[in-house]
Amino acid sequence: MSWNQPPNGQPGMMQRPPMPGGPVSAPPMPGGHISAPPMPGQQPPRYPTFSHSVSGPMLRPPLPGQHPPALQPSDGKSIGPPPSNIAGGMKPPQNQNTFPPTSIGRFSSHPGTAPPPGTAPPLPSVSTQSRGDYSAQGPPISNGAPSGFPPMTRPPQSNAPISGSTELLPAPYHGKGIYSNTTHVGPPLNLTPTNSEPSSLNTSRVPSPIPNQHFDALEGQFRSGTPNSNLGTPPPGSPVPLSTPSPRGGPLRPNFPQASGSSNWAPPRGHPPSNLVSSANMAGLGNSNFPSTMAAQQPSSPALYQPAGQPQFPPVSRPPMLSSNAMAPGMPRAASAPTALGYPPGQGLPPHLNPAPGPGLPPSANTPPGPNLPPGPGVPPRPGAPPGVGYAAPPAPGLNHNTQNSIYGVNNQFSSMGLQNQVPLELRTFNLLQERNILTDSPVVPPVPNLPDHLKRNNCSPDIFRCTLSALPQSNSLLQKSRLPLGILIHPFKDLSHLPVIQSSVIVRCRACRTYINPFVSFIDQRRWRCNLCFRANELPDEFNFDPVTKSYGSPERRPEIKSATIEFIAPSEYMLRPPQPCVYLFLLDVSYTALQTGYLQSFCEVLAAEIDKLPGDSRTLIGFITYNSSVHFYNLSEELSTPQMHVVSDVDDVFLPLPDGLVANLQGSRALINQLLEQLPTFHQDEYYKDDGSALGAALQAAVKLLSASGGRVTVVQTSIPNTGPGKLQNREDPNQRASSKPANLQPATDFYKMLSLEAAGQQIAIDMFLLNTQYIDHASLGGAARHCGGCLYSYPGFHNMHNPAEVERFEADLKRYLNRKIGLEAVMRVRCTKGLAIHTFHGNFFVRSTDLLSLPNINPDAGFGMQVSIEDNLTDSPYAAFQAALLYTSSKGERRIRVHTLCLPVTTSLTDIINSVDQQAMIGLLAKMAVDRSINTAVSDAREALVNACVDALGAYGATLGNQQRMGAVPSPYSLRLLPLYVSAMLKHPSLRLGVSTKTDDRVHAMDDCKALPLSQLMLQLVPELYPVHILTDEGGILKEDIVIPQPPRLALNSGSIDRNGAFLLDTGTYLYLWVGSAISPTFCSQVFNRPDFSSLEDGLCDLPELENEMSERLRLFISHLTDRKPGSPPLIIVREDSRNRHVFIQYMIEDKTESSMSYYEFLQHIQKQQKS
Repeated sequence: MSWNQPPNGQPGMMQRPPMPGGPVSAPPMPGGHISAPPMPGQQPPRYPTFSHSVSGPMLRPPLPGQHPPALQPSDGKSIGPPPSNIAGGMKPPQNQNTFPPTSIGRFSSHPGTAPPPGTAPPLPSVSTQSRGDYSAQGPPISNGAPSGFPPMTRPPQSNAPISGSTELLPAPYHGKGIYSNTTHVGPPLNLTPTNSEPSSLNTSRVPSPIPNQHFDALEGQFRSGTPNSNLGTPPPGSPVPLSTPSPRGGPLRPNFPQASGSSNWAPPRGHPPSNLVSSANMAGLGNSNFPSTMAAQQPSSPALYQPAGQPQFPPVSRPPMLSSNAMAPGMPRAASAPTALGYPPGQGLPPHLNPAPGPGLPPSANTPPGPNLPPGPGVPPRPGAPPGVGYAAPPAPGLNHNTQNSIYGVNNQFSSMGLQNQVPLELRTFNLLQERNILTDSPVVPPVPNLPDHLKRNNCSPDIFRCTLSALPQSNSLLQKSRLPLGILIHPFKDLSHLPVIQSSVIVRCRACRTYINPFVSFIDQRRWRCNLCFRANELPDEFNFDPVTKSYGSPERRPEIKSATIEFIAPSEYMLRPPQPCVYLFLLDVSYTALQTGYLQSFCEVLAAEIDKLPGDSRTLIGFITYNSSVHFYNLSEELSTPQMHVVSDVDDVFLPLPDGLVANLQGSRALINQLLEQLPTFHQDEYYKDDGSALGAALQAAVKLLSASGGRVTVVQTSIPNTGPGKLQNREDPNQRASSKPANLQPATDFYKMLSLEAAGQQIAIDMFLLNTQYIDHASLGGAARHCGGCLYSYPGFHNMHNPAEVERFEADLKRYLNRKIGLEAVMRVRCTKGLAIHTFHGNFFVRSTDLLSLPNINPDAGFGMQVSIEDNLTDSPYAAFQAALLYTSSKGERRIRVHTLCLPVTTSLTDIINSVDQQAMIGLLAKMAVDRSINTAVSDAREALVNACVDALGAYGATLGNQQRMGAVPSPYSLRLLPLYVSAMLKHPSLRLGVSTKTDDRVHAMDDCKALPLSQLMLQLVPELYPVHILTDEGGILKEDIVIPQPPRLALNSGSIDRNGAFLLDTGTYLYLWVGSAISPTFCSQVFNRPDFSSLEDGLCDLPELENEMSERLRLFISHLTDRKPGSPPLIIVREDSRNRHVFIQYMIEDKTESSMSYYEFLQHIQKQQKS
């Protein structure tokens, strides 16, 4: 990045175009300076002092009802208003003295120096260490500093040469040193203030030229008399400055730091002088190398001592108070941006009109009204500036803003009432370019629909049922105007700790649409109720007035169906087409050469033998085994046998069942034979170890479907290599040299064999689950078809080997235990109904669509998630509420036919603002991920990426359309409800399913796509945006109490390299793995107490377990890890990654906010969004 250098290479030169009236030089005014030191107990503000001298008395703002006085220059002539905006078509006022424009010379911005009179002070440069793009020496800035200045950063330039150095600088974190990898851009910088400028550039500090006056820091101005005299009484007739009541109950105290012994204020040692950026760039003059998307306005401080109608002097050089929406120091203002009041105009811009009068004063001629003043430090927002967190700038003069349909207007109303800090988060506007660290310590909470209390209490849990919008548009045109996707995500068979179960001979349903009665229906009287989906009146059976809990008759509102949006019915016999299906488990095991070499068979048999008693089922449960290499092997487990018998079928092209029965046996009756088989299987095929590397998976699956066609059941396949024998054989389609290609290929199946087999299995109520333990290409795209269309699951363990990859072995064993023990629903179907006017048109997940709205699920499991896209066909005018209802009919493992019903109620609105504020950003990215995967498979990955970015741009653009032009200028405005959407989209673009330019195996990409389609939202979000925690400073403070044990809760960190400290240890939770990053400078105490190693150098690379040591540090870390794993259905393995490990990339790849060789950083992505919105 190159900085603009002033002419002749001299630093500090500032050039601007002449103001109307001609380039007239303004002689310097008499010397002197005015500076407000910090108050006692406050840290001095972290920016340089700018001195300014005037001739004549200093005036405060006028009191309400007073006209502003006029300044008298040294020659006694009254100074009139500044010249009018000639460029805007206005003529200068006649018969008035116009103030000649000044030429700006060279000045130094070192502490203790001042610019010449009439110049705009340059922007201060603030040091940022936590996540900034450049850093400086000196103490770190924290949000808790008394000065109240948030850390600010200057965005990097992406299209300019970069010179400088990269270094690790300490950043504040709970008193510990966290090092951030920061880069300062431009020539090497001396960031320590010095007096190295020529003496001619230094302005001497001399007393005020006004006789018998001193600067009263308490009053905030020069005043007559001796210091500290008449502190409680301002001079008669003087206007009162903007201030707050004094804590002593005396006079009003100005809202800027108080003097502490001297009026000469200087920045703290180590903070950079403002000449980090050339003066021309800081003042908005001359050409800037910053692109327009990065440009911003200067922070302006109000001219508290300048009466209305007078020339635009720079403000008195008290340290300017930076509000929460102040622009980052060191950032130049765009040449096209309007200048702030009190500063000279930018290049090519007309000068300002007369400044606004003080609060409560009538405006003078041609004077726009003054902006509303927010609370806080007493500094009004900069006119036309983009807002900060919860901070909206006032509208530009002459613009009419609809405050009812604009969050901008809501913010402005609160600001005018002095309640800005009390604006709810849901109504605040975020400038994402300034709010870069948008992740919070606490989890993201889904929005709560705005319903009456009695409906809100009974609504469905967001863990089960979520909609992308928690307030539905009344019409399709309003939905199109919002540019937001509408859909629902459901986790229908989720494990629940509390589930009301009702056994009744009568299940009340609507006669027209067959909706189940739910908490959101309305009762016409004691005998009738109105459906909340089709609005038809229905009769209420007498049995419904009987409360099964109290065993008494009463009001129907007492029934559990009316009290809970999630409920389960035990269905009567009319819901059964045949006797309940028993649990049937058939295991297909690969015993080829490649499979035996991995050693998986030993792990599988050991886990199954240990967990076989926990398999869901009853006394009818059946189990069977089939193994295969180039042949298919069946095992007779009849109860009358003493040992298992193996039958081999070599004709894999026309496979058949060698026995009519005995191939699946009763689990309880043949338990001894099953145990014996599990002991012998790992060594059963050792003789074929060196001679048979065939894999007849297709023939084995055909035999399994034949075997279970009469009863249905679940087929579990463990495959280690690509099928190469018999029907369904595949070939290696992957080119390793094309893994980083911009056009990934082979994402679709190579054959329809496995898809057709899956559809056949679904018709026989058979589900196929696949565990892929491959070390080489296995064609996941083709094999996955066997599970996708029959409600099955797909698991992938790349590089599996029992000796070389213990982490994958641990994950496989943990997932297999969960798979064998989890609840199962057999021969299930699911239908989702919605309010009249809504329609579901696209489904996402693993299922077979039996009819337009009926999903066939031969097996349903607690780890399956589904998504549906919704459209609005008719206006939703029949009711202020709309609802979705999902009904899952299944057979339990105990042989009961059950119906689990979930109902979600949402309000209907006609307000665009309400719709935008109701966005569930996690549900939105979950639905967009499913849609993007479909687009990738059907067209191309690049098309899916483009569509994903466009969805983000459209959503933020629709919100920006509700704001004024001034508020959108130089910003990426976002409501609270969309603040995380750009981060989620950026993470999705770096997910293995959609990333480009990075070497990604085809199998890994396809498996990531399957996860996006079928995982529940909570598990998918952990893969997209993992959670990063510092674990080297765990304490009990802020912990949670669980069973009399305090579990520490460290804060969540941003996912960038600036959050990682070489002196610390950091735990990354990705849902699939837990990575423990250990910095190279970690303390020996941590190593000894956690790893039982003396120091970092003795820590082995690739450890997968923590020793159980009896000390607080070890116990806290293990407690926290156990707490994370307990929240997940499985048990992800722990992988310890040294900072210098060759596998460190597996950890670094999850730093989604960082820039990579093939992807933008999060900040660059925000700039890209801003550019797209402009175009």
